[in-house]
Amino acid sequence: MTTEPTLRVAVIDDEELARRILRELLARHPDVEIVAECANGFEAVKAAAELTPDLLLLDIQMPKLDGFDVLELVGTEIPVIFVTAYDSYAIRAFEVHAVDYLLKPFGAERLAEALGRARERIRTRERPPVRELLAAARADRAPIERVLIRDRADVHVIPVHKIDYVESQDDYVAVKTGGHSYLKEQTLAELEALLDPRVFVRIHRRYVLNLERLAKIELAVTDSRIAILTDGTELPISRAGYARLRELL
Repeated sequence: MTTEPTLRVAVIDDEELARRILRELLARHPDVEIVAECANGFEAVKAAAELTPDLLLLDIQMPKLDGFDVLELVGTEIPVIFVTAYDSYAIRAFEVHAVDYLLKPFGAERLAEALGRARERIRTRERPPVRELLAAARADRAPIERVLIRDRADVHVIPVHKIDYVESQDDYVAVKTGGHSYLKEQTLAELEALLDPRVFVRIHRRYVLNLERLAKIELAVTDSRIAILTDGTELPISRAGYARLRELL
């Protein structure tokens, strides 16, 4: 008889009672090992980076960093089962994007089913479309008020009003703030869609600018224009970008 390999699980929920219930239900599975219990999203990101569990059992409604925030920071590295009392609209989004969920309260049978799906996903190395899921789940939450950036086990929380500008770097963006640059795995178009269009404007195919940092616009060669920021930084402005600026200024 072939035995299943040990499934290393991290349990993330801000309620101790919820974590205890999961502990008791998981104890019925001898091939499951709980490698971390996390009471918040910051602990979850740290555990994911340092312990590399096979699976996250992840609550959604948590303070500071919720389950969506954790999913954004962990990305496709580790399969996730949501453990949630979330509304039916979000659950339908999970179903559409093939991310499993446990709707509180749930029993041993439903947990066993979810673990079976997780094992199959791990075997086939299937990864959920995280970006599409986050877009569906957060459609009503834009514009965002902060940007989350993971640096190994650390998380930088950057309020959007402190962002000077954002620069595209292929499938990443460099978020510039106060003389620092933070790299985030996200396209410029994806981040732009989450920012307030009255404050942040695409001035060039590579740059989104915080209008509050714009000091002046200068003409350059061949009728092109340059944005001069309050700290002296110079950014190119495309024709389309200049048209957008004129609409807002």
